[in-house]
Amino acid sequence: MKNSFFTAPIFTILLGCTVLSCQSDKHQATASQTEAFISDSSSLIQPEYATGFQVKYLDNGVRLVDVARPDQQHQTSKHGDKGKRGSEDMPVGYQFALVPKGVKADIPTGYTAVQVPISRTICMTSLQLSNFTALSALDYVKGITGTKNLYNKEVLKRVKEGGIVKIGMEGNFDPELILAAQPDVIFISPFKRGGYDAIKETGITLVPHLGYKELDPLGQAEWIKFIAMFIGKEKEANEIFAGIRQRYNEVKKLAANAKSRPTVFSGEMHGGNWFAIGGKNHLAQIFRDAGAEYILKDDNTGGVPIEYEQMYASAANADYWRILNSFSGDFSYDALKASEPRNALFKAFKEKHVIYCNMKKTPYYEISPVEPDVLLKDFVAIFHPELMPEDYQPKYYRLLK
Repeated sequence: MKNSFFTAPIFTILLGCTVLSCQSDKHQATASQTEAFISDSSSLIQPEYATGFQVKYLDNGVRLVDVARPDQQHQTSKHGDKGKRGSEDMPVGYQFALVPKGVKADIPTGYTAVQVPISRTICMTSLQLSNFTALSALDYVKGITGTKNLYNKEVLKRVKEGGIVKIGMEGNFDPELILAAQPDVIFISPFKRGGYDAIKETGITLVPHLGYKELDPLGQAEWIKFIAMFIGKEKEANEIFAGIRQRYNEVKKLAANAKSRPTVFSGEMHGGNWFAIGGKNHLAQIFRDAGAEYILKDDNTGGVPIEYEQMYASAANADYWRILNSFSGDFSYDALKASEPRNALFKAFKEKHVIYCNMKKTPYYEISPVEPDVLLKDFVAIFHPELMPEDYQPKYYRLLK
């Protein structure tokens, strides 16, 4: 078995099982043959929106899973084209062979073997935890990084009782606690702060979960299928995602009927800089799908520091301002002005059009990644209230009073 966490040079592979030919590679199978290798075709994993992982089925039941950064790939299919991915080859960063327990198989060179289904794991991010929560699979989670902004009562109970251990934050993990959790694999976010050297020394297989890099909100939600392959809940994941996709696209279609498209910006000042999401971020796409225009159009996907003057020049006359933070007590316009007096200069502030979510009062990061349809409804209810029922109750975002 090769090292479980590596940074081998990126190279290209052929696309997934729906476009493969058995004659081109003895390890690959067509989609129709693949269905014969599993007991139920409804358990077949075929990513539609997610571009960060691909799956190939071998004729012995082994699945080859290739993982790469979604935000560094060229997509020929634009958002909305039947929701399907582009047809470009996928650059590979990490490769795993998921081997059913009890099966003896030759693993292709370059792949790390993982016996599935696993029994125990550690989650490094709330996004990963959201997948297990949605799959009703918390029994598999034996470790998390911490409980800050965590609202899941069941998880908090398990932490208190010792069923789930806190292993420390990125860059300061406790190897002894990790070993005590006895995980089969650890799901990580390799392009964040890291600090994985100590974990690698334990010999535990590290599996990158790159859902947070997806550019499409449905692509991020579809990583529930990725987790499902490791715990044997593929059918459940397919059913859950099908519901998410249907609801999201129904609301998106509704928002397309809006008579106007207001402008929106995001973030606030922290430590002398404004951290704003880029124009290709999945949240920016939710804004667009909700019938609004995000003011930043650049290709950046993550948060970037912007000087106040630069942000004001772009957002001074924007119609809405989205803020997500952790505030003790009730956040208000007075509190927003107190944090930075110049905030009162924005049109959205003056017109009381601040869209707000307090992470101390909502389970935002721990479940919203698998509820993009709910986020979309919240934003449509704000941007275009005439399109939503009068009694609609938002879950995450609402206009700040």
